[in-house]
This record gives sequence, structure tokens and C-alpha cells, in this order.
Amino acid sequence: MQAISSLPNSSLKGGYNLFVISLIAALAGFIFGFDTVVISGANLPIKNLWHTTPLFHGFFIMSMALWGTVAGSVFGGIPTQKYGRKKVLLWIGVLFSISAIGSALAQGPYMFSFFRFIGGVGIGVSSVAAPTYISEISTPKTRGRLGAMYQFNIVFGILIAFLSNYFFKGIGGENDWRWMLGVMAVPALIYTIMVFRIPESPRWLISIKKDLVAAKEVMQRLGISNAAEEIATIVVSNQHETSAGKTSGFFSSKYKTVIWLAFMIAFFNQWSGINFILYYAPEILQRAGLAAKDSLFNSISIGGINLLFTFVGLYLIDRAGRKTLLIIGSIGYIISLSLVAWAFHTGAGAGFLLTFILMFVASHAVGQGAVIWVFISEIFPNKIRATGQSFGASVHWVFAAIITLITPVFLDKDNGIFKNNPWPIFAFFAFMMILQLVWVLTKVPETKGVSLEELEKRLIKE
Repeated sequence: MQAISSLPNSSLKGGYNLFVISLIAALAGFIFGFDTVVISGANLPIKNLWHTTPLFHGFFIMSMALWGTVAGSVFGGIPTQKYGRKKVLLWIGVLFSISAIGSALAQGPYMFSFFRFIGGVGIGVSSVAAPTYISEISTPKTRGRLGAMYQFNIVFGILIAFLSNYFFKGIGGENDWRWMLGVMAVPALIYTIMVFRIPESPRWLISIKKDLVAAKEVMQRLGISNAAEEIATIVVSNQHETSAGKTSGFFSSKYKTVIWLAFMIAFFNQWSGINFILYYAPEILQRAGLAAKDSLFNSISIGGINLLFTFVGLYLIDRAGRKTLLIIGSIGYIISLSLVAWAFHTGAGAGFLLTFILMFVASHAVGQGAVIWVFISEIFPNKIRATGQSFGASVHWVFAAIITLITPVFLDKDNGIFKNNPWPIFAFFAFMMILQLVWVLTKVPETKGVSLEELEKRLIKE
């Protein structure tokens, strides 16, 4: 304690704005969201251009970015833990830039898939590094809304991608999809430049780098008046983690609770059908009877509702708490998905269908969307947070890729299993959300307003 309290104060002038720093890190989510949905505008043009089979189209064209995301999320914890959060966030911007330019210029399906894979790696790593970073620089009172800014930027990127696809539609003839994909290079380059302004995570500097002086400097410039006490608490927590003489393996029994929590929230996130609806929104709406241009325009309403209710989630996450939002979202999922299935089954009008798709998106934005990245990033101890975030993100993206891969087989008009009516897909998603509600009510702890070190004491079993 004496050694920590006697650490020198920062000699550098000027402080860091916690909100601005968190926002810059969260901008990785903007590119994540943009990249996730921009492919929806290129889906049908590319299908018509390269005349691929439904299975090939699903695996190489539509889900290759998701397989890259899986790779990035599985292995992203390694560089994030070893080299630091800031360096990894910087390289994410580089990967996004390469992907955008390469995808736009690709002359064949395999080259296109390669560059989409590169972008996917960037998304996967960002879903590890950005939430981890924001969680570690936040205070207990602000961690929820600052962490949820990553999700807000994802949603904002989704809306801008829908708008971009709509306005680029028709301006380049058969190559308008190239403009849709290539424009992503602009925010990617801006983000890369802005990352140079942010500091390294003080918890990484303490737990991994063992640089208490640099950590104290960052904390003081963040405006933390009791930096020495904060460092002492983190050091004690780390010592407790290794008190047995060696650090336990990630899949050891002491981490069983947090591993299952991370797995289940990521698992249910994708079995709500959110990526399925975002990726295939124009095609789903066309199946409901809307013309191609109208379906693309109405996709914008999906992005708008997503953004609006993400604001609601941001407002509530540190007030109502994570568990409450998950309960609200689950109930909304069940109602909306059931009625979307009923609409397809009975042939209800496109307006009715769109209404409950929008309700589904709103339910996701308030519930799982606002909570997932915050929740995973805060439940793991400092020493394994990047690895834990990597685990939760990889579960999320593995199931996202599987769903996106198999969807064309079920949805395709000519060769799909549900050629005329995809209502069983939505009924299945509704059933999965009933299971999610049961899980949230019985297993999920509340984490709002609790320090990361206190959460470690509550959730880690010795």
C-alpha cells in the first residue's frame, strides 16, 4: 500500500474526457454495424451477378464476413491481452479499411469473400477489445451506459448502412453495390486516426503490464482523485486471483458461473433471429409483398427504430439494471416473433408484418442489444477479461454465422425448405425467447452499480 500511495503524480498537463474516450473506442461498433448490414443491399445484386447456388451464396457471400468474425472473436483475446487494448483497436481500423476497398473492387465471388472475411476479423476483434476497454476505464455508475455506447454505435452504423444502400441504389447501375460496400472505407480511416488520441486501459497496465506509474497517470488524467486507492484495490484483487500460487485455467471450475452466463447470453442473442432479420430485411419484406425499392426503403425504418430504442436502453441500463432490460426484451421478443409467424402463416398484409418486425427490433434494442456487450465485459476478472470477452463474443458469432449460413436454404423461393412460407422460422425463434425469459428470471444476476472487483468477489467461486 505504501509503495502504491507514493507513486508519482502525473507530470503531463491536460486530462482525458471519459465520455470522448469511450465514444472513440465505441466507434469500432459503428463500422461493425455498418459492415454487418451493408451486405443486405448487395445480397440480391450479387446473387444475380454471379449466379451462385443458395448454399454457396449463404456460405461465401453472405456469411463469410461472419466466419471472419468468428475467427476474430476466438483469437482476438490473445493480442488484446498481450499487446494492450489500444494497439488492437488501432489495427481494427486498418482491417476495416482494407476490407471495404477490397470488397468494392472484387471481380469474383472468391475474392469478394476473402475481403469480406478480413472485415469480419475486424468485427470479431472489435467485439472483444472495445467492450473490454470501455468496461475497464469506466466507473461503476457509468459503466452501463458507456459500455452500451458500443451497441449504440453498432445500431447507428446499421441505420447509416440502410440509408447508404437506399441512396446508392440505382446510381451505379449493376455496380451500385460496389459503392454501398466501398463507402465504409471513409469512417474506417477516420476511426483509425482518432484511436491515436486514447490512452491505454489502466487495468491492463496494472494487471498485465505491471506498470503502476503509467496506470496512475492515466487515472489522474481521467479525473480519478483517489487513483492510489483504486490501484490498491485492483492490485489486491489480482493478488487474490493468484493467491493459490498460479492462475487457474480459463475453463476451471472457479469460473464456471461466469462462463455459463457469457455463453447463455450470447447463445440466446443470436437465437432471437436478430442477425437473420437484419441481414435479410429487404428479402423478408419482399416476401411480404413489398416492391424491391419499397422493401429497401422500409429497411431504413428498421434501422431508425433500432436507434431510437437503443437510446431508451442507454437511459435505462444504469437505472433499471441489466436483468430488468433482459426481461422486458424477452417479453417483447415473444409477442413480436409470434405475431410475425402468424402474419406469414395467415397471409396478413405487409403493414401488419412490418409493424411487428419493428416491435421485434425495438425489443432487441432495449434488451439484449443494450445489455450483451456490457454484461460480458463486466462479469470476468481483470486477469482474464479479454479472454472471457473473446469467449462470449465467439459464441455469439459462431451462432450468427450458422444462422446466416443456413437461412438461404430455408428462405429461398425456388429451392428453400419453406418455399412458400417461412413462418416456422419465426415460430422457432419465439420459442427460443421463451427459454431465454426462463433463464433470465432464474439465473441472471444484477450487475448495475457494482465495481468490477466487487463483481469478481460475488461471481467467482473458489
